[in-house]
Amino acid sequence: MANADAGAGGNGGGDATRVDHLMDGLRAFGANYTEFTRRFATWLGLHSTDAAALVEILYAEDQGTPLSPARLSERVSLSSGATAILLKRLEQAGHIVRTRESTDRRVVTLRSSPGIRPRAEAFFGPYAERMAEAMSAYSPQEIQRFEDFIGRLRSTMDTLLANEYRDGGPAV
Repeated sequence: MANADAGAGGNGGGDATRVDHLMDGLRAFGANYTEFTRRFATWLGLHSTDAAALVEILYAEDQGTPLSPARLSERVSLSSGATAILLKRLEQAGHIVRTRESTDRRVVTLRSSPGIRPRAEAFFGPYAERMAEAMSAYSPQEIQRFEDFIGRLRSTMDTLLANEYRDGGPAV
């Protein structure tokens, strides 16, 4: 991996080392989140991709913006055909329902089934409690700075994926 000297504020090796440690922490957090999703899959008896899709559906509902199959396809990086097969498995397992809530009856909305939410809450409850406990050590101003920081990193990654990496990798 490239050293982060350029984005470290220009103060030499100390800042670069701190940025490297921060980036390592972010990578490890991402890996741990993926492991939580993998274990959720095992706990439910699902394939990890199915569980990742279910987590996306639950999260979108929690945010008040339920997903369409097309948006889910983007979120889990699957083709529309593979997403359709995945949704059929989740529906047959009783984990999701497809609804038509829009005035445009062609639009399908994905919802979790009533039986899956309590199980998801039971699984992710300790995670949510511990994350809230960890974040409670920081002031609202610090949390705002973290939000801004993560937002900038996410925006940077989105831009890279949309441009330099849109065809699978950087142009050489």
